[in-house]
Amino acid sequence: MRIKKTISCAGINYQKIDAHHNAIYTPKIGDVALFEVLEIGKHKTVQSDSKRNVTILPGDKILASFGHRYATSQFEGYIPNEPTQVLDILGAGGAIGLVKSKNADFDDIEPTRLKLLGYAIDESEKIVNTVYHGMSKSDFTGTLPGKSKVILSIGSTMDSGKTTTAAFLSRGIALAEKKVAFIKLTGTCYTKDKDLVYDCGAQMAIDFLDAGYPSTFMLSKEELLDLYQTLLDKLDVFNPDYIVMEIADGILQRETEMLLRDKRFMSTIHEVVLSCGDSLAAFYGISFLEEIDKKPVAIAGLFTKSPLLIEEVELRSKIPVLDLNKLSNPKIIRVFE
Repeated sequence: MRIKKTISCAGINYQKIDAHHNAIYTPKIGDVALFEVLEIGKHKTVQSDSKRNVTILPGDKILASFGHRYATSQFEGYIPNEPTQVLDILGAGGAIGLVKSKNADFDDIEPTRLKLLGYAIDESEKIVNTVYHGMSKSDFTGTLPGKSKVILSIGSTMDSGKTTTAAFLSRGIALAEKKVAFIKLTGTCYTKDKDLVYDCGAQMAIDFLDAGYPSTFMLSKEELLDLYQTLLDKLDVFNPDYIVMEIADGILQRETEMLLRDKRFMSTIHEVVLSCGDSLAAFYGISFLEEIDKKPVAIAGLFTKSPLLIEEVELRSKIPVLDLNKLSNPKIIRVFE
């Protein structure tokens, strides 16, 4: 039966699968291994290296990589800190670890369980790792491609609408006949977000997986900054006028807050667009960003579905509220020039 290769391992080749490390090796982020599906739980499919979602069944073998996960509406999970034989699928893109907590919506749903069969070994007898595999890493300098302007799309929480904001904003910029690229800097591997932004008009869309990271949760600040520079350097050949960039989850999430409070990172940001799920989140988000001297140029997100919530915000703030129609209008470019 064929091996189902997940998107987390796209472009990865190996010489053999070796089980000798299973009982003695503690995995690290990006390590590639072969797993057997034991029990189907939350994840009934995984995203393959062709980007197609493939059904998995007990007994199937999947090639995936180790990674942590932070998802307030789904799972919190970590790479085990000791050799471990039975593991969980943390994300459909192929991030593997152990679930620590889950949203109450999944109280009756267990993670999909896997058995470690062996690690992928290269021609040098080393465990294959996806991080910067076959590419060079850039040290952070804050250098942007050409005269690009970076517009940062952040949200109050997970599922506050920041990806949709980024997608429709990219469409508006493209319709204004400007070259626009998209970066998703943090998150857990799954191509849905960057595919959406590309479909909406970004001429180039990349994310952390393009540097080999199955997940960015628990990376250090320096690792995140180097990842950022590596992705910026990938855009050099395209030389966009604008780079719309999303940071996953909410402004209080570990990596997101760490970046927002870093002056080196924020010095590269031209403007910030804040997406929120409700009006109260909008006001806290504005206050938080004002504290770090990066007041948002606009507010968007799920709350803009409701005329009443829009009215609540507009009565109490002078910051423009942008729904999807305004974001995707080519006149939006005037806000960012």
